[in-house]
Amino acid sequence: MAEGGVIVDSAMDFPGVIAGTAAPREVIETLCLICVRYVGFDGRLHEGQLVVHREVAADLGEIFALMATLKFPVAGVLPIVRHGWSDAASMAADNASAFNYRTIAGTDRLSFHATGRAVDINPQRNPAIYPDGRIVPAGAVYCPGSPGTFTDEHPVVCAFRERGWRWGGRFKHMQDYHHFEK
Repeated sequence: MAEGGVIVDSAMDFPGVIAGTAAPREVIETLCLICVRYVGFDGRLHEGQLVVHREVAADLGEIFALMATLKFPVAGVLPIVRHGWSDAASMAADNASAFNYRTIAGTDRLSFHATGRAVDINPQRNPAIYPDGRIVPAGAVYCPGSPGTFTDEHPVVCAFRERGWRWGGRFKHMQDYHHFEK
């Protein structure tokens, strides 16, 4: 659906974007739904939605506006409910998402995503790379400098850092290039 030249990829309401989550009520009450505009890999302006903690909503709105201004391409921005609450399915679709009530892969600790304080962007171009060589999502390729890819000095990564966010590309135990958390 296009609206004034903008391709609207998601226009859900709050009850729809949290339908089926395992999150407790006290977490849900801290969340909000934001609409963000971004330039897709088709070169056109799109509008998608993120479910985030209220305290990081302004940061993410500003950063997505910066990405649009820079024409930094984003593959898609759909609430993860559209992928059946599956992080793997969302990453396979190269989807940017935030809230997902889940644990950190391979642990029993809640992820920053579980409270809406993390966002993943372009995971097919910015994969997680583990010390054993495993790449997640499978088949993803990290090619610094290619469109939609983050590097330590990229203006988007710098904008996140200026707002107090941690970038997964700087994690010590592995590199999670698509991940930002606060």
